[in-house]
Amino acid sequence: METPQRRRRHDGPRPTARHPDYRQLRHPFAPQPVFSDDRVAAMHEAALAVLENHGIKVLLPEAVALYARAGARVDGDMVRLGRDIVADALALAPGSIRLHAANPARTLTLEPGALTFMAGGGAPNCTDLRRGRRPGTQADYEEQLKLVQGFDAIHYTGPTVESQDIDPALRHLAVTRAQLTLTDKVPFVYARGTAQAEDAFAMIAQARGLTDLTGDARCYTVINSNSPRQLDVPMSQGLIDFARWGQPSIVTPFCLMGAMAPITVAGALVLQHAEALAGITLAQLARAGAPVLYGSFASNVDMKSGAPAFGTPAHLQATLGAGQLARHIGLPWRSGAGSAGNSADAQAAQEAVMGLWGSMLAQSTMIVHSAGWLEGGLTFGYEKFIIDMEAVQTLAELCTRPPQGDADLALDAIAEVPPGGHFFAAAHTMARYDSAFYEPLVADLRNHGQWMDGGAPLTQDRALAVWQQRLADYRIPDACAGIDAVLAPFIERRTREGGAPPLG
Repeated sequence: METPQRRRRHDGPRPTARHPDYRQLRHPFAPQPVFSDDRVAAMHEAALAVLENHGIKVLLPEAVALYARAGARVDGDMVRLGRDIVADALALAPGSIRLHAANPARTLTLEPGALTFMAGGGAPNCTDLRRGRRPGTQADYEEQLKLVQGFDAIHYTGPTVESQDIDPALRHLAVTRAQLTLTDKVPFVYARGTAQAEDAFAMIAQARGLTDLTGDARCYTVINSNSPRQLDVPMSQGLIDFARWGQPSIVTPFCLMGAMAPITVAGALVLQHAEALAGITLAQLARAGAPVLYGSFASNVDMKSGAPAFGTPAHLQATLGAGQLARHIGLPWRSGAGSAGNSADAQAAQEAVMGLWGSMLAQSTMIVHSAGWLEGGLTFGYEKFIIDMEAVQTLAELCTRPPQGDADLALDAIAEVPPGGHFFAAAHTMARYDSAFYEPLVADLRNHGQWMDGGAPLTQDRALAVWQQRLADYRIPDACAGIDAVLAPFIERRTREGGAPPLG
């Protein structure tokens, strides 16, 4: 029975509830190596030799001309880059990028040691327990933006799903408008031709009250080379366009070991590194000092089916090695998590968590496909997004060290509680219970009896309830007020003009 004296000890101000800040994260752990320093240097030299001796196929004549003017050996669309050209480009690429958001509190500094997350991106389909699997629509995309806006641990908006019900010539207008009117985070722009990119740049500038985007980075794109050793027309053009406008490109080969890349981790990293260096070089040739991120998305395929795999030991080893190569050249860099699972089940969750941990241990600046990715990127899952956010927020929590003052040693509490007692009612506990621990997003911590009494909901069922409630609670951010009206005349004019067909 509690005594009056003990009750009085607990009278007074209640503890302050937790309000974690996940907007500006720094890595809490030292980067972990998988290769020795001399092997990393050897991989870098091997990649330079690949570019110098074997070259890369570049399908855009303008890009070939830029390489040629820098002194590369050109034979048709084959470009062989001397290591001096690459070294000069790396010396120009900034090691830190300030990326401005509509809400200044969400502005990011991308540099070694910084940590940011992006949701799953690029899926043609989406799925949830209520509506099933389906081709993505603009309505789906806008719902997903609202979910992304509600989680501070997701630092950018992105192409979570393709809006397949919008004409491709107009889709970029709808996608950009949605990002600018529904979220206050850093927006994504597809590299699908100069006309589409410039439309998006103009919309972002208008939404921010600017004449144009020159001078500040305010959006980003992802550039994927066609492994092995090829830069196609849209990707080459994207590197040039975004460099000239001063907007960051994330230069990311997609190297699947045993398919589009050598079957060994080291061999895949050599190819990835060569392709990334070629793209980074092209950006610097288009505009010296252009912001770029080194990109890595290397994993293995299932050698029985040829299907891509994620969260595997080879995926993690490649991620760790990519981090070493990024640090070797001194650039911020992007990794990828993801899952090959077909539903939001244990396999999909395990693969995503392992990919996230590999990226954390490799000190990735930007972890892409952190939440919601299914089927190797073919589907964005609503329940999967919520389940993955539990893992993302757990990692974000680790970026804040636990309190380490004298009071946190809890000597008074240890003295207060007798042997065999408990700390539930200790003064030390009562002063901290509302803010001591992370509150789970979807995990169910009830005991079995309580869980049964509550209907025995499985993780996917709980995740369904969470995303539905999140959508119901969504409110337009203050920074988005009035933006729709600002953009309407431009969108109406460009729609009348037919928009801009994507570059093939």
